[in-house]
Amino acid sequence: MQLMMVLDGTVASLALARIQEDLGLSDAGRNWVITSYALTFGGLMLLGGRLGDAFGRKRVFIAGVAIFTLTSLLCGLAVNEATLVAARALQGVGAAIASPTALALVATTFAPGPVRNQAIAIFAAMTGVGSVTGLIVGGALTEVSWRWIFLINVPIGLVILLLAFRSLAETNAERLQLDVPGAILATLGCAAVVFGFTEGPEMGWARPPVLVGLIGGVVLLVAFLLVERRAENPLLPFSLFRNRDRVATFIAIALVGMVMFSLAPFVALFVQDILGYTPLRAGLAFVPFAFGLGSAAFVASKLAARVQPRWLVVTGTLVTFVGLLYGSTLDASATYVGHLFVLVVGVGFGVGLAVVPLPLCAIAGVGPHEIGPLAAIAQVAQTLFGPVGLAVVGAMATSKTLSLGGVSGVAAVMTPQQLSALGEGYTFALLGCAILALLAAVVSLFIRFTPEQVAQAQAAEKAAQES
Repeated sequence: MQLMMVLDGTVASLALARIQEDLGLSDAGRNWVITSYALTFGGLMLLGGRLGDAFGRKRVFIAGVAIFTLTSLLCGLAVNEATLVAARALQGVGAAIASPTALALVATTFAPGPVRNQAIAIFAAMTGVGSVTGLIVGGALTEVSWRWIFLINVPIGLVILLLAFRSLAETNAERLQLDVPGAILATLGCAAVVFGFTEGPEMGWARPPVLVGLIGGVVLLVAFLLVERRAENPLLPFSLFRNRDRVATFIAIALVGMVMFSLAPFVALFVQDILGYTPLRAGLAFVPFAFGLGSAAFVASKLAARVQPRWLVVTGTLVTFVGLLYGSTLDASATYVGHLFVLVVGVGFGVGLAVVPLPLCAIAGVGPHEIGPLAAIAQVAQTLFGPVGLAVVGAMATSKTLSLGGVSGVAAVMTPQQLSALGEGYTFALLGCAILALLAAVVSLFIRFTPEQVAQAQAAEKAAQES
């Protein structure tokens, strides 16, 4: 299941150009294919984890996988922008229910000790394997038809359901007061803000729907904070944010998540629409990113207990900033060996240096019972703010393209002048990602956790997995 979820997130970015061409999507609609999934996934993830505790993890896991499988079929059969975006949003609901319950099931299925540690290691490895495999498999499937990147989930999902019914044991349900209003307000608030930024460049910033989206989104997010202060079992306990270093950590996690989420679609679109890469070639071109990220993550995991974590994060985000700043200067004359290879590896290495220390800082200096909630909030911060980043960066790209006389739509039918404007919009989006990376570097300077606290967090995380 974890492999399938990661694959789905990776391959969608590669297929955007083909989806836009086939369904005639606007630039805003193209972005919604990515953001609709991430908004419901991130916004409902904490609630999904609580559902497993309240109703039994096996039952909830099966329900989540069933929803994900059915909506994958709907995505593959989509006939226009509305049906695809709606199916993607529902697919995110299924992922939000299944994903957090899956790791909890690993902990309850396997006995504490080496067996559970091995199971958790395999579970975690699926993220890395899925990232690389998704680039290759997704590119190959998109060559045949973009619909297969979703339809392939159907037989996999059916196998998961069969094995889940046969192999998993049900857990005891607990009586919990679920914070459904909080989850709905957070999801709708972010969705409204994303709507405003996504539709603004094409619809017009002064149009009522855009203004209602931006203002209404802020109002909904304020209402979310008010609900959380009074909720009996809040998704976002305010007591966890009394530490200023932890607040800076969560902001940095959100900013890095915005960079990672916004980067992939625009680089994929640039190499396909502007450089003429096929989806498979584009996927293979991005494989070094995963290796750069993996090697940096290995180095960072070794240094995190010896070097102040903020310097690792600052170094990683500054490397990412420089790489993306260079990327923003590329045009249609760029070559892979001469330009893109160093960019892909360098940005991957920079991201890898940052993503290892930040989750450890999120759980540094807390008791064993607070590790789970804080780790979950860190994951939500990265997932939920990603669409917000894509909306802002996407607005920059579309506005730049339109200001240069370009048009929104399919690259294959554009004139050379319009295609040039489109390319400048894509590279301007990389400049937006670079600015977000620079902001993450500045915020990370305020993270003052010590190497000793990070080492304790590593030990506490391991102990929590083994208990």
